[in-house]
Amino acid sequence: MRNEPTPTLLSWLIIILVTCLVLLVFQKILWLVIPGLLALVLYYCMQPSVQSLVRAGLRHGTAAKVVAGLLCLAMLLPALFILSVPASRAAAWKGTLAHYVQGGLDFLGKTEEMLAQKMPMLRKSAVLHHSPANLDAAAEEFAEKYLGIFLLQLVHWLPSLLLIPYLTYFLLREGNLFRKHLIRNVPNAYFEKTLLLFDRVDKSLQSFFVGLMKLTFLDTACLAIGLWLIGVSFPLLLGLVAAVLAWVPYLGSIVGCILVVVVAATDFPNEPAVAYGCILLFISVRILDDFLFLPLTVGRSLRIHPVLSVLVLFLGAEVAGPIGLMLVLPVWGVVAVVIESLGQILADQRLHERFRQARQLRAVTG
Repeated sequence: MRNEPTPTLLSWLIIILVTCLVLLVFQKILWLVIPGLLALVLYYCMQPSVQSLVRAGLRHGTAAKVVAGLLCLAMLLPALFILSVPASRAAAWKGTLAHYVQGGLDFLGKTEEMLAQKMPMLRKSAVLHHSPANLDAAAEEFAEKYLGIFLLQLVHWLPSLLLIPYLTYFLLREGNLFRKHLIRNVPNAYFEKTLLLFDRVDKSLQSFFVGLMKLTFLDTACLAIGLWLIGVSFPLLLGLVAAVLAWVPYLGSIVGCILVVVVAATDFPNEPAVAYGCILLFISVRILDDFLFLPLTVGRSLRIHPVLSVLVLFLGAEVAGPIGLMLVLPVWGVVAVVIESLGQILADQRLHERFRQARQLRAVTG
């Protein structure tokens, strides 16, 4: 097995600089980056199915159409099911949702009372006297302050999200053809190295998404086991939803924690310690993610040292905020592969000599 070259200090500095610049650019074109990233996830998940159909005898284009069609059905069927839900069942679901939201509000009120008892100085604080007292007040406050902004952002992102199945289909159908077009004009002297570069970039991205799936599995297992020990209902479902929401930095973890706390507070209205235990569970899993799971899954998949992967995460957050935190590892992996490969090409005198001889031969025969 061929050992990968060890990057020099100069190459590390170039990788860091290029990674920061790419993150800044991605922050400006987020409307294209997010659907492109999700399309890549679906592409690497669906690519083995396309290859299996090709080995079974189908043409590549036909196999891509079959897999893309099944993917569209898998996305459309849940939407059609939700739209076809009878009004009576929808009303029951609305009542269940209202029940859980009210349980969360009751837990919030009990927490405020406990804080007021433990710290009398907070009784006069405005923080403890402006939270909604019931569900109707909470809904009205949400509608007045946040619903319009939420709907506006949803309309703004809808065209970009529609690009996901479109991009996924063409990646499955013409991904190899696109790669051939890119390397067609590469001189023969550099063709082998360029082909190796594309292969390493592809494996780097694939390794990142495989590592992300492993991280999701670990988070789901830890959260499900913890919630089961605490006694919260639907531990596996809640753990899976929270693990998927954690793909969105900061906000996703907070939303997942709030969801679980609301369910726990509703299941145990007279035992607030259960909800507090869920909060401690989420904090513990978050710490394990940052310092153990993430370096050992995504970081190892990209062949990044655990200490370096943690530092890279902080670098991404500092440069581009939550978006940088989410994208820094795949960007770092691709940039590192490209910079290292270009460094090998520039340092290989035999390739330059072959290129000069090929130009001279073309000049003589042309």
